[in-house]
Amino acid sequence: MAQLFSPAADLRLRLFLVLMALGILGLFLGAGELMNSDWVTGLGMPSVAQPVPFSHRHHVGGLGLDCRYCHTSVETAASAGFPPTHTCMTCHSQIWTGAAMLEPVRRSLAEGRALRWRRVNDLPDFVYFNHSVHVARGVGCSTCHGAVDRMPLVEKAHSLTMGWCLDCHRDPAPALRDRSDVFAMDWTPPPDQRARGEARMRTLGIHPERLDDCGLCHR
Repeated sequence: MAQLFSPAADLRLRLFLVLMALGILGLFLGAGELMNSDWVTGLGMPSVAQPVPFSHRHHVGGLGLDCRYCHTSVETAASAGFPPTHTCMTCHSQIWTGAAMLEPVRRSLAEGRALRWRRVNDLPDFVYFNHSVHVARGVGCSTCHGAVDRMPLVEKAHSLTMGWCLDCHRDPAPALRDRSDVFAMDWTPPPDQRARGEARMRTLGIHPERLDDCGLCHR
């Protein structure tokens, strides 16, 4: 019986199948790298355009405003909240009253329409995150948001990917501060931070083995 395919054809077929398998594997690996890249996560990317170029470096770092002055619900609700116009006008009805950059604030007050602030650290809709829970446990603002007191315009300081969050959930001790230090932008971990963090975990009943349960963040 005549042979339909030569040995070389069989070799080419095997080589094609191997290359196709490697190509598919490379595609999946490349997609994974892309999803964790700065281009997708927004880490290090230009600041999100806001209705007013609000400078945290000036207001927080310079004037010393507390995070809770603008983000009033950070201790009591899932969302930290955005400042309403009347919060801005508490000061700007007295100072910089004619500044061109503040025209959107004045117009917002006159028309009774809220400023449309845009989230810089915006998690997907399928992720549940509660600010009040983290604040109550001693996770500081700068742990996730970075040194906003040094940011003229807020930029994303961390990727906030699932892996980044899980690293903290599985070992929270390094991130847990005393309650009085949660809003301190200049906080640095003391030499005995791990011991302090583990003590806080015992006091608050924090069990890392339960913090990587899928249903905790995906509800």
